[in-house]
Amino acid sequence: MALIVQLDHCVIAVSNWERSNRFYADVLGAELVELDRGRFAYRFGSQQLNVHGPGSEPFPRAAEPVRPGNSDLCFVFEGPIDGAAEHLRAHGVDVELGAVERHGAGGSGRSVYFRDPDGSLLELISYSA
Repeated sequence: MALIVQLDHCVIAVSNWERSNRFYADVLGAELVELDRGRFAYRFGSQQLNVHGPGSEPFPRAAEPVRPGNSDLCFVFEGPIDGAAEHLRAHGVDVELGAVERHGAGGSGRSVYFRDPDGSLLELISYSA
């Protein structure tokens, strides 16, 4: 019998709660969820990013904990990728690359790349024709 799993959450780290909370809520539409031990989570539907930041004391944690600016994450954008680029620019976020063809969990799509306030690489991929 094969084990069937689905990603529930992963962890990113930030250097400034206020700035990052605002970015992930305003730019990516995250629901901010306050957790224990001085942490927040950024919820996107049924997936979530647990966030480590200043003053938080997560336990347990990875042997080599994630640091601000060293994550690389991709989010699905519902709609044409040009709309994603326009949305980012309207929020003052520079598009670093794209739109470019990429292959994600949903198959072939078009992506744009940008950075969060700490420099982590973020990608929006659209599977829309």
